[in-house]
Amino acid sequence: MKKYRSSAIICLLFFAAWEGIARYIDAMYILPSPTAIVKKIWELKDILFLVHLPATLAVTFEGLGISIVFGVLLAAAMSISEKVQRALYPIVIVTQTVPITALAPIFVLWFGYGIWSKVLVTILITFFPITINVYDGLRSTRRDMEELLFTYGATKRDIFIKLKFPASLPYFFSALKIAVPLSVVGAAISEWLGAQAGLGYFSKRMMTQLDGAGVFAPIVILSAAALVMVKIISVLENKIVKGRNEA
Repeated sequence: MKKYRSSAIICLLFFAAWEGIARYIDAMYILPSPTAIVKKIWELKDILFLVHLPATLAVTFEGLGISIVFGVLLAAAMSISEKVQRALYPIVIVTQTVPITALAPIFVLWFGYGIWSKVLVTILITFFPITINVYDGLRSTRRDMEELLFTYGATKRDIFIKLKFPASLPYFFSALKIAVPLSVVGAAISEWLGAQAGLGYFSKRMMTQLDGAGVFAPIVILSAAALVMVKIISVLENKIVKGRNEA
């Protein structure tokens, strides 16, 4: 518990300062206080947690799941073949130069307000850190270790499974810790630009009503959801990566 004490103190000071500034300004539509936001979440808990949160999490999990599969396969292909790496690596980089806010309306135009227009936005945001980190992890193995396994008769498949794949696991979990918050952001952005449900959609609706606490309430829930998911990933990382190292 001691390692979290400093963070807890900083958070308490931050929220106390926020509460004081918000009360001093006394303009809830501009800067609602933390207590007002918590009150709003409690008042709207049913619609927030039973309607809009599940809609956002569905987009988040589907987009993140596809990104993991697509990103890992792409990273593996680039690590196995130098020709594939030279052909695809620049394209992967270019995908991150296009503004998401410009593509999201196009996806809505193509796929409507259904889930897939929002999933595509999430994929576009999250597959890049997964691909690049896993690719770096697969390339992190020492050349002399690969040559040693070759001398013992190991095939490229054996080296990939027994050497490169385990070496890439820390990089993979680091990529997930980056991609999870980005997936939540991507889902919210896509809902903000075009949706019929979701926390991003709800925040936009509250903004049109000049309800500051209503705008901040979904943001707080999204942040909490991202923190919980990152914590789960950290627990899995400790069990899988450290378990393999200890074994």
